[in-house]
Amino acid sequence: MTQAAPILEENRDGILVVTLNRPETRNALTFDMYASLDAIFADADTNPAVRAVVLKGAGGKAFASGTDISQFREFSKPQDAIDYDARISRVLDTIERCGKPVIASISGACTGGGAGIAAASDIRLATRDSRIGFPVARTLGNCLSMSNYARLAALIGPAKTLEILFTARLLDAREAQEIGLVNEVVSDAAELEARTEELAAKIASNAPLTLRATKEALRRLRPRLPDTTGQDLLLLCYMSRDFKEGIDAFLTKRQPQWTGT
Repeated sequence: MTQAAPILEENRDGILVVTLNRPETRNALTFDMYASLDAIFADADTNPAVRAVVLKGAGGKAFASGTDISQFREFSKPQDAIDYDARISRVLDTIERCGKPVIASISGACTGGGAGIAAASDIRLATRDSRIGFPVARTLGNCLSMSNYARLAALIGPAKTLEILFTARLLDAREAQEIGLVNEVVSDAAELEARTEELAAKIASNAPLTLRATKEALRRLRPRLPDTTGQDLLLLCYMSRDFKEGIDAFLTKRQPQWTGT
């Protein structure tokens, strides 16, 4: 039996629908999937047949649950952490820089790297049962990239960013909407599909250059950091005993025992 592609693409009258397609893992992203997303959004940026992009997850239980944790077992040296951060930062930057409007259509879990992808999108729609957040402080003991921190703080403010990262809790859709992390909440998956299509069609009918200029102008308003900023923080977490403990605990389904080393 042929295995389904982990990312599906379909152009629906100028709206590119990109589906993360690993429902058996709650659409956890492999390193290859990150590379594919980078290529997809780079192409969409210059493709005249694309007027808007919709990003969603297959299966209804998750938009994306983050990076596939099993891949972190291979981390053994500082460059592994630096390369991983560069990979994630690159794809999120490509999504953010894409001149076409990007709508994240969220149903179910949207956590870790999945929440990072949603935050890099332009508009986020969610179902009432969606849960969104960055629970790394209770799962792996790693940290976000500097660009992710900056993007999240720009969306919801530094105080709320600190609170949700310190508590490692997931926000329900209504709270996410209240703080500006989600634009609109609908009742269920069927309504989400219909509303996403309606909104994407409306946006795609507007002047493309106005949309591109507006998106780029807002991106430029946020301070840009040198690529090496924050590498010491990455290595503090990713090269720690706690990170290895977090990976093992996650994969063996037990509570991690943190030591701060």
